[in-house]
Amino acid sequence: MENVKNHFEEEAKEFDSLILKLIPHYDEMITSLILAIPFNVKETIKILDLGCGTGNVSMAVKERFPRSKLTCVDLAENMIEMARTKLSKYNDIEYQIGNFSTLDFDNDYDVIISSLALHHLKSDEEKKRLYSKIYDALSVGGVFYNADSVLGSTDHLSKVNLEIWMDYMSENLPLDEIEEKWLPTHYEEDYPAPLMNQLDWLREIGFKEVDVVWKYYQGAVYGGLK
Repeated sequence: MENVKNHFEEEAKEFDSLILKLIPHYDEMITSLILAIPFNVKETIKILDLGCGTGNVSMAVKERFPRSKLTCVDLAENMIEMARTKLSKYNDIEYQIGNFSTLDFDNDYDVIISSLALHHLKSDEEKKRLYSKIYDALSVGGVFYNADSVLGSTDHLSKVNLEIWMDYMSENLPLDEIEEKWLPTHYEEDYPAPLMNQLDWLREIGFKEVDVVWKYYQGAVYGGLK
């Protein structure tokens, strides 16, 4: 994860503008993630944001659930500092710098969310272990939802997903930047797994009501209930 950490340390200040150029329908993806949280907006709920980045998702959480108690975790110190600044008007947010695969979690979260982070785990086994860790950290009736990059169930579908992503980036970024920076970064740091496999893993771990909330080619929002 060291390459990923260094990458995000460097990109922190540009992240908010870059993400809109790199991820198709990013705002729609995050909105669907927030709307999937099945609690009353006036409730005081405990939420863990894994790979919080600059705080975009946590900001959306606070806007919908103003009484929520948030813990924001990210590998990159610069990302955490950006999140602190963005969320500075709130005094009920904790921040942790570290690898969410190795950090110890509390075991009473109502909601655990993540966005564009878990696909950096290299192997299926690492992903499964984290999903189990997330399950254990949820209270009964709690939910986990992930907004992330995924593979298709066939090579053809994954190829189409990549082509759609390339077309989107080419509308926003110079071709040489895509070919010399973003594609190499993708192949070196991203390890998405097929969406259908991940839904099966969640069910095997014990999650109920597993569902796909939103999908656009290689982007998906999915999760379930403990």
